[in-house]
Amino acid sequence: MIRYAKPTDLSDALALLGEAQWRVLAGGTDFYPALGSKPLRENVLDINGLAELRGIAETTSHFVIGARSTWTDIVKADLPPAFDALRQAAREVGSVQIQNTATVAGNLCNASPAADGVPPLLILDADVQLRSLGGTRYLPLGNFILGNRRTALLPREMVTAIHVPKSSTAGASNFQKLGARRYLVISIAMAAARIEVEEGIVRNAAIAVGSCSAVARRLGHVEAALRGLPIGPQLARAVDGVHFSELAPIDDVRGTAEYRREAAREIVSRAVMTAGGHFATETVAA
Repeated sequence: MIRYAKPTDLSDALALLGEAQWRVLAGGTDFYPALGSKPLRENVLDINGLAELRGIAETTSHFVIGARSTWTDIVKADLPPAFDALRQAAREVGSVQIQNTATVAGNLCNASPAADGVPPLLILDADVQLRSLGGTRYLPLGNFILGNRRTALLPREMVTAIHVPKSSTAGASNFQKLGARRYLVISIAMAAARIEVEEGIVRNAAIAVGSCSAVARRLGHVEAALRGLPIGPQLARAVDGVHFSELAPIDDVRGTAEYRREAAREIVSRAVMTAGGHFATETVAA
């Protein structure tokens, strides 16, 4: 017999998870389309009654995004410029109606190579908080998503929050997405860049690309090439001179592997220059 439960307390939800296998339901924007007209074949644990999992909080060391927080919550939150890429990605997740319902945690658990939220969270060094009756553990986002539709989520476990360390929220960021049209599209390639600048010089850089590998990837070679450069055209030239060896794009109906690789280079350059432009504007204003 298929069970449906909608607990209002996290401890009750974890107790239910400890009893049996459940499909955790939050926004449902992936769950219901995938189900279509087929009958339910698994237990459903609806977490929409868990008010404690909704919202964005700030501690002394982290920003904490609750698992039920929606993309609209991200857009409206008062967050530093390092979150601009995540805010821009939030506006690219389907329609406004989807953004009002779909959750950030659901985007990660779906583990699509084209998940818009992953590159912006990778450049923020985000950790995923996982809870079960056995306790709490934290995984770096890069270790949580294992492949296409595969995560490190264990049986009897659920995502309860995403933690972003404040040490990774310096600087400014930008998100770029390439699709076959402007809105309501699965990306051909997407990129997020976060740049930290001190006295006009790039002190640190974090770059991630999605839709060009089975999982979104940080581009360590590009990050290293940017460090120590002055803000300006040199940044774009540095991106152009680096081999994107971390990527493994494929041919599919949206684009060839070769096109994806070249597109990734272009949108990384745009993301870097736009993020860097934040500091150029500050310099002029000063």
